[in-house]
Amino acid sequence: MAAPVNLDQAVSQALTGPGIGLVLAVAAIVLGVGAFLLMTSFTRIVVVLSFVRTAVGTPMAPPNMVIVGLALVLTVVTMEPTLAALNRVALAPYAAGHISLVQAILRAEGPMRTFLLHGTTPQNLGILYHALHRSAPASPAAVPFPVLVVAYAISQLTLAFQMALMVYLPFLVIDLVVASILMSLGMIMVPPTVVSLPVKLLLFVAVNGWGLVVGSLVAQAH
Repeated sequence: MAAPVNLDQAVSQALTGPGIGLVLAVAAIVLGVGAFLLMTSFTRIVVVLSFVRTAVGTPMAPPNMVIVGLALVLTVVTMEPTLAALNRVALAPYAAGHISLVQAILRAEGPMRTFLLHGTTPQNLGILYHALHRSAPASPAAVPFPVLVVAYAISQLTLAFQMALMVYLPFLVIDLVVASILMSLGMIMVPPTVVSLPVKLLLFVAVNGWGLVVGSLVAQAH
């Protein structure tokens, strides 16, 4: 009778194979980027910041590098409790050699599941289960992890567009008022953006627009 296969030993032996290190490194980078985009608040933050600069009327200021850099920092800030929990239950024990890689991955699912559930709306979960022709589980803890990741990403995009709409409306009103005033004065040859852009910038600076947007993004993650 064959001896039972130890999963941890099998994984450890596979990881020590020749040339496997490079393959694992590339796979880790690809999976890491995908996980960072879909399993963190980065997508919501970068979408909202991009919409803000477009609503103000300055699509190239601040530049993309500043937007992405600010989104990265805000993502780390909003996920600090989750990252601390991951380090406590999975990364630190694995680095100390107390648990295996497989055990570390299984332990990391708990904090990530809590974070994803916090940012997922039941409506999007219901839509996914309806599309998959499955019945929704009785407990959120029973939701399969891939389904939870997709529902979280959709929920974050929905929230990002809702926030973008709230940002756009005041500036849209300014554009309409300026265009109406110019038409009533007979200045139809003057582009409305020439007048509305300084007004929108003045309003945005007066209310500390970037501070309000960043504060709302951080508050939405807690």
